[in-house]
This record gives sequence, structure tokens and C-alpha cells, in this order.
Amino acid sequence: MGEDRKGVNSAGKRRIRVLAAKPGLDGHDRGIKIVARALMDAGMEVVYTGIRQTPENIVDAAIEEDVDVIAMSILSGAHDHLFPRVMELLRERGAEDILVIGGGIIPDEDIPALKKAGIAEIFGPGTVTGEVIDFIRDRLAG
Repeated sequence: MGEDRKGVNSAGKRRIRVLAAKPGLDGHDRGIKIVARALMDAGMEVVYTGIRQTPENIVDAAIEEDVDVIAMSILSGAHDHLFPRVMELLRERGAEDILVIGGGIIPDEDIPALKKAGIAEIFGPGTVTGEVIDFIRDRLAG
């Protein structure tokens, strides 16, 4: 099945669009690049913002790129501030329908607060990329 320039296939269905982002000062991007590649291999369209992004940059890019999902990865320990800030900005901009997931080195005890802030799921080290793909597809299907 062919696709047009906007990622719509011949059946008229738009591909899932994902913004992959590294918030904060964290410069380690191997994990997010592996996830991004897996999402692309699964047929999703992925926009990678690069490292050291502010929450404002992430939300601006997500809205500009008209994405369905924001996938953030962080190793720096600033997840408790940066992830909720992204959610706050999405609400302020009327874009709270964007599914937001996170990953990286995040202590288990921090996960409930992140989910309360609106992060749909947290994927830790060792997560099989298929779990991320299935989660996105399941959440966007319903």
C-alpha cells in the first residue's frame, strides 16, 4: 500500500505520528533512538527532536508536527519536574489529547506521581520495544 506525503496510506488511514524527545540536560540518547527505530519499523512516523529539549520545545514541536504521541526518555533524574511540565503545557495549549509516555531511569516510587500528572505509562530499562508499540496502538485504537 502506498502513502502520500502526509503519511496517509491507500486505505485512507493516517500513520501514527510520534514525537521522540529528550527533555532536560540529559545527553544520552541511545535508548530513545532504539525506541524510535522500533516505532518506525512498526510503521509509525517518528520525529526526533534531539537532546537537551525544554518542555516548551517539546510541546511546540508536538503541536507543530501534529503528533499523536510524545515519547520522552530521561536519565538525569529531572523527570519529576520535566514530565509534569510537559503535561501542564499540553493542557494550557489545548493539546491534552496527545498520548504521553516516558522512559529511562525512573525510580518505581516516582511513577504514581507521574501517572497522576498525566503520563500514560512509564517504560523502564529492559522494556521490550514491542511492549511500547503495543501500548501505543492499544491506547490509540480505543
